[in-house]
Amino acid sequence: MEKLKARWGIEHNWQIIVILIVFAVTGSTASYIGKPILSFLNITTETFSSFGYWTLRIVLLFIVYQFLLVFFGWIFGQYKFFWNFEKKMLRRLGLKRFID
Repeated sequence: MEKLKARWGIEHNWQIIVILIVFAVTGSTASYIGKPILSFLNITTETFSSFGYWTLRIVLLFIVYQFLLVFFGWIFGQYKFFWNFEKKMLRRLGLKRFID
């Protein structure tokens, strides 16, 4: 636990639990709301190929996940951790110009 706390820059064990809960809630929520968003946009396996549908769904879920991660991090009082996590991820994806 000490290595994880040092790597993530957190001080208390309860923060690890909260962070893991935020990751779980965010993933579940992004997956849950992905299908209705695609339905609203009329993106189905009938209008797109199966490959196209799943590609668009994964891209949509990735984008929604990024926003929800910071949102739920804020709700659970870990905004600073998740904002730094998000900036690190965007830099790795080559989107540094959007955050600096």
